[in-house]
Amino acid sequence: MDDQKAINVLKGLIIDGVHQAKSGHPGGAMSSIDFAYTLFSEYLRFDPKNPAWKGRDRFILSAGHESMLLYSLLYANGWLEIDDLRQFRQLHSRTPGHPENYQTPGVECTTGPLGQGAAMSIGFAIAAKHLGSRLDKELFENKVYALLGDGCMQEGITLAAASYAGHLKLNNLIWYYDKNKIQISGDTSRSCSDNETKVFEGFGWKVIEIDGHNREQIKKALDQTQNLSQPMLIIGDSIMGHGTFSLEGSSKTHGSPLPPEERLATKEKLGLPDEDFYSPAEAISHYQRNFDKKSSEANQWQEALDCKLKGDKSFAELYQHCYSMIQSEKLPSLEWPADKPIATRNAFGDIIEKWCDNLPQLVGGSADLEPSNMTGAFAKKVGDFQSESPEGRNFAFGVREFPMSAICNGIALNGGLVPFDATFLSFADYSRAALRLGAIQKAQVIHEFSHDSFYLGEDGPTHQAVEQVMSLRLIPEFFVMRPADARETEVMMRVALCLQDKQSAICLSRQGLPQLPISQETCQLAKQGAYVVSGDDHANYIIFATGSEVSLALDTAQLIGADKVKVISVPCWELFDQQDEDYKRKILSHHITKRISIEAGVTSGWQKFTGGCGLNVGIDHFGDSAPAKSLAKEYGFTAEAVTNRIKNFFEGAS
Repeated sequence: MDDQKAINVLKGLIIDGVHQAKSGHPGGAMSSIDFAYTLFSEYLRFDPKNPAWKGRDRFILSAGHESMLLYSLLYANGWLEIDDLRQFRQLHSRTPGHPENYQTPGVECTTGPLGQGAAMSIGFAIAAKHLGSRLDKELFENKVYALLGDGCMQEGITLAAASYAGHLKLNNLIWYYDKNKIQISGDTSRSCSDNETKVFEGFGWKVIEIDGHNREQIKKALDQTQNLSQPMLIIGDSIMGHGTFSLEGSSKTHGSPLPPEERLATKEKLGLPDEDFYSPAEAISHYQRNFDKKSSEANQWQEALDCKLKGDKSFAELYQHCYSMIQSEKLPSLEWPADKPIATRNAFGDIIEKWCDNLPQLVGGSADLEPSNMTGAFAKKVGDFQSESPEGRNFAFGVREFPMSAICNGIALNGGLVPFDATFLSFADYSRAALRLGAIQKAQVIHEFSHDSFYLGEDGPTHQAVEQVMSLRLIPEFFVMRPADARETEVMMRVALCLQDKQSAICLSRQGLPQLPISQETCQLAKQGAYVVSGDDHANYIIFATGSEVSLALDTAQLIGADKVKVISVPCWELFDQQDEDYKRKILSHHITKRISIEAGVTSGWQKFTGGCGLNVGIDHFGDSAPAKSLAKEYGFTAEAVTNRIKNFFEGAS
């Protein structure tokens, strides 16, 4: 058995998996396999007995539609069974249509939306460089390899993220671009004529162009990855559907199984019998020829780690921080003047500056908005992550919102660090695809979104978040937090830090907000997602509000009569949904039929709290450019205006 025969066996598994599922993408997998096989069998560092070994190199299949390529290799690793390949794209299988990190051992991150895997690989590389600089370079600065296709290279996120990686000189990052020049609609020349070499060299990458099917050239390229001073792009000139009988170079192999006659003829051409999922032991044994060496390296790594944990107290303490669950209740409390309005964005800045010493695993940065997101004090205290200072914990992401959030997903999935990112709430839409993918793959990232409503005023409708909060609430398993004052902000941050496998967004005000007139003990109830701020079940009205509108609700209650209004702060719907039914009934008070919601955003969705006959005070239109006080009066966000609306709406109600 030799490499070519082993590769042909894996090609047969790819063909059969897609054929069995009657769905999938065999062509790209067949064009990429010469590189992937060489990488996995000879260069990639992993423990054959433990896919989750911390010292492993990371492999990211950014071209996620080539999932059968990865599954065939994971099968050859011994991490999947042949029956898993037979169950490709079937319900509850370990081989879904695109790689899912939470379903399949050996899959580092969920990919499929093109370009995000490339950006996440940069997050993995950053995490490895950072942990290596602070813990131990030999133990933790692993290499990160990503496989990209033509579609990945056409996505803007790939280029924006690559620019940042080049700036950071991430010499542990290697991308392989399988340039087969075919996509679903046909030849890439119909839509793209880029010179990737010039582009990436301009970004500060080392670029090598090779024959993607020449394994000697592949090895020479991979040999150069051992001593890099910058990230590396290997461009593999390849043939779509390489090895097929008559469809080499055809877009027909991109997103469909091979036709029955083509499948049989291709197997014959590859020297494979007419046998489904043919996998001779000698092919797998040849692929695994270096596994003893890989296992030995993993054992040596573990011995070195154990020795360092026993002999280096400061290392052991930092390691414990990085790889243990955060106990946020042990973090120091903050205090703000009760008589001074505090913008919740300022409170966030105070919190991360105060806690950064207690949370050495906390890293993050802003999309060129440090003075606005209030992350500047944190940045000054912990230093920037740069090529010459990888120990820095602040990331100067520049104006790259989507890449920023995808990179943070990669940092989180690497393990050892808890990342946050920051921008304006209105720009959450730029990051949305990464927020969604982060939620799917259970990556713990805290997204700070400041300037959360029309109250930033003069910047106008482009910057005034109207639909964003409600839109974010539509993402499953995504926790949207909109605190009402500085103390609620602290409570929400404590919760966010403990959401080990969840994404969260903390939406914060630009304008100062008064401290709620409640005790510290009552404020802690914010972690339930909704709690009583004033009033009781004998009230005539119940008002649900979030963020800056909670104080507005309290002022409104004073005008109506405090004893007539029960005010509920709802900083996080998702946390409230997790509470038991008794608590929910206590908060919702369904017997109070005069129900109102107040939020400086779209009203659709608040019927969940107010029912079909309640009053929903909000903004179902875009904003205007004007001072905040003028807009509040114009839109009816004053206590007098809200009181009048409530009385008019419920006039005559018993």
